[in-house]
Amino acid sequence: MSDTYRTVAASATAEFVVQGSEFLGHVRPVDSVSAAEAFVETVREEYADATHNVPAYRVRAGDDGEFLREYSSDDGEPSGSAGKPALNVLTQREIENCAVVVTRYYGGTNLGVGGLVRAYSRAVKDALDRAGVVEERPHERLEITVDYDDSGTVRSILESEGHEFDAEYEAEVRFAVRVPLPEGDAVRDRIRSATSGRADLD
Repeated sequence: MSDTYRTVAASATAEFVVQGSEFLGHVRPVDSVSAAEAFVETVREEYADATHNVPAYRVRAGDDGEFLREYSSDDGEPSGSAGKPALNVLTQREIENCAVVVTRYYGGTNLGVGGLVRAYSRAVKDALDRAGVVEERPHERLEITVDYDDSGTVRSILESEGHEFDAEYEAEVRFAVRVPLPEGDAVRDRIRSATSGRADLD
């Protein structure tokens, strides 16, 4: 597996009309299959009145991102005319950890399989262009649980090294941290040493 992968920089939506049918391509960066499926569900609920909501995603799965999970569905469009073309755009551009949904409002004119393939491909391409593509390094999620006494130490280490994290202050303090894979062990060692082994690391 390479040290970096291509994904979208942000969520975006692009829309256009073909012979009366309105197409909306929605893209979002995701870091798990469950996040991809949640995004698909959100779009389906928001555009529940649409004729079709066609999903596709490519997600690095497994603890160390060792395999790629790909999924697409035609959502009622003719077989091979919608989901596969949407997924193919992600594959051709080598984009991972990305979910797309193309929403279609039928406009009264049948586009034929060729027309559908072009429209669904374009919806994904336009949305990707709008979102922008970035190089990312594979990350892992690290959970750190400490007492309040150690929370300032842990927070300052994470902030000084520029790691993204969320903190929950309850009976104990729990940090959920995104760490680049190659740095995971070093971060664990630093936290253990700074807290004299009191930190609970998951």
